[in-house]
Amino acid sequence: MRYFIGVAWPYANGYLHLGHVAGSLLAPDIFARYHRMNGDEVLMVSGSDEHGTPITLRAETEGVEPQEIVDRYHAANSRALEDLGISFDLYFRTSHPNHARVVHEVFLRLLEAGHIYSGTTETFYCHECRRFLPDRYLRGTCPHCGDEDARGDQCDSCGRALSPDELISPVCRRCGAVPEMRESEHFFLRLSAFEERLRGYVGSMTHWKRNVRAFTLNWLDSGLRDRPITRDLDWGVGIPVAGYDEKRIYVWFEAVIGYLSASREWARRTGNGDAWRPFWTDPATRHYYFLGKDNIPFHTIIWPSMLMGLGDLDLPYDVPANEYLTLGGEQFSKSRRHAIWVTCFLETFGPDALRYYLSVNMPEKRDADFTWDDFLSKINNELVGTLGNFINRTLTFAHNNFGGVPPSGEPHEEDRRMLARTEEAYEATARAIEECRFKDGMREVMALAQEGNRYLMVREPWRLIRSDRDEAATVVHTACRVIRALSHLMAPYLPHAAERLHEMLGGEGSVHDRPWGEGLEDLPPGELPAPSILFEKIDIERAFGGAAGEDEPGAPERPPGKGTDDTGTREGTEMVDIDDLKRLDLRIGEILSVEDHPDADRLYVMRVDIGGEVRTVVAGLKPYYSPDEMVGKRVAIVANMKPANLRGVLSEGMLLAAEEGDVVSLLIADPDRPVGPGAGVR
Repeated sequence: MRYFIGVAWPYANGYLHLGHVAGSLLAPDIFARYHRMNGDEVLMVSGSDEHGTPITLRAETEGVEPQEIVDRYHAANSRALEDLGISFDLYFRTSHPNHARVVHEVFLRLLEAGHIYSGTTETFYCHECRRFLPDRYLRGTCPHCGDEDARGDQCDSCGRALSPDELISPVCRRCGAVPEMRESEHFFLRLSAFEERLRGYVGSMTHWKRNVRAFTLNWLDSGLRDRPITRDLDWGVGIPVAGYDEKRIYVWFEAVIGYLSASREWARRTGNGDAWRPFWTDPATRHYYFLGKDNIPFHTIIWPSMLMGLGDLDLPYDVPANEYLTLGGEQFSKSRRHAIWVTCFLETFGPDALRYYLSVNMPEKRDADFTWDDFLSKINNELVGTLGNFINRTLTFAHNNFGGVPPSGEPHEEDRRMLARTEEAYEATARAIEECRFKDGMREVMALAQEGNRYLMVREPWRLIRSDRDEAATVVHTACRVIRALSHLMAPYLPHAAERLHEMLGGEGSVHDRPWGEGLEDLPPGELPAPSILFEKIDIERAFGGAAGEDEPGAPERPPGKGTDDTGTREGTEMVDIDDLKRLDLRIGEILSVEDHPDADRLYVMRVDIGGEVRTVVAGLKPYYSPDEMVGKRVAIVANMKPANLRGVLSEGMLLAAEEGDVVSLLIADPDRPVGPGAGVR
């Protein structure tokens, strides 16, 4: 089989958070890794959505050009995805000129076929800013939930999609003025012409998730209206028609074409410019699109209508959209800074813990809430206590008593039953992944590990080794076969741990290059290296303690707050008195040197003179300061902070910084009124 996997493109206006991973990133990676091991052809693409108003709003807030914003976040998010183990064949960007060329090609083909036409529409215009206002430049009251900070395209509070004219009492988000309606000429997608054909198409997709079908049919039942596909903007892909230099192609039309442009760019980079064609023009190829529920209509109605208009490209086979991962009952949000950032999370807990937790807590059918208590419970009790325990106890016993995998004797009934259960788990896991039931697949893996622990308790090889060494060898051999199966079953879900386990078992090459079915084959007897711990138990005090200088709310070391109450105090914090403040030893410290952390992309290791003593301080300031900008600066530091081990380096203090949005600023002593290192901060 051949599979094309398209993954929703996150905006490059901020860092990736756990909501992105749970909503659209982890599931396709599990799906792709399984099918590659199963011998199928797979092309998985996505990229940074670098156009649209989220980008320009961030640029205007920071006073920089949009290109600077997208360059920053594309680089940071690409690294985060690599660290998480998301195995894209290409993670592209919509600012690439080859993307613009493909967009222009699609636009002109649809225009020539009559599926795109020009017309006028009334658009909000701000007389104070002297500009037309795109959807996100409007703020008003949501007609559905009454939230007073809804955007012109969506309400973050209730998640409903909106059009600008639905907002109650709209104002300009930039200046607060009440806008007026003015006519503007734009191009429209003749969406209404595809309504009947779309009904037939959606009706045949009986394998779609219930929520995806229901959402799509509701749109169709409401009647499809032609939609404008251009906007009065100066950032984005230009219109390939003379006379429209001051307008750009709207991001919702342009971004979905990224699936095609990324595929063609992937082919170009392989050296075979036509390699994309079998993935797009062969009806036997199955197209899967992974995304959050807010993107459903763009992939089940708008993108299929565009593909129908082109006439020679494959339609989506499945759109297994997920619901939302929430945090404290609220939707993750970059704009509201209500998030746990992927990079911060990975630096503290690593990819295995994150991938496991979101696999078993994936919001496949309903919203799922992230809580630290639940995370710690699932990691320590399930990943470590069940899966890690079975693997470690088996391999340690095998190494200590047999030097590796012993040969098997005649199996007993319990041994045969264990192997039969392994085959059942193998089939069930594969079927769950193929049907996009990823939680069920991970549950099968964990159930097999639990059964393995039960098997050891029943067979008691530690007792048999004293009375019947051959029978003990059979038990250990059987348990090692189960572990070999687990190394393959884990691979789509926990690729890093599966690779380490494959090496412990003496496997050749990478487990991800081995055939899927190989995990059920017998394990040849032989020596094995001493096993290492596969999963570490999380110590909450070590994980959350002493996170000096972390730069983003929602980092594991600083769980996100909930804004402020009417006293100006952040919700969830307590009022303090002067005695509490006196406990802090706040001083001025002079930064003597700044080096990269040897094992963390975002951290610096600094030497700071705090007055008669030089301390080592680790801080997550790399995205905001270069070393040259920091050396010599005299900054505020908490000198009596309990030392904390941050990725292998002991940090002996915490720098103080101010934070607003994505801007982080160290608290620096006034250079016009110099004070020396060690001076007290009052």
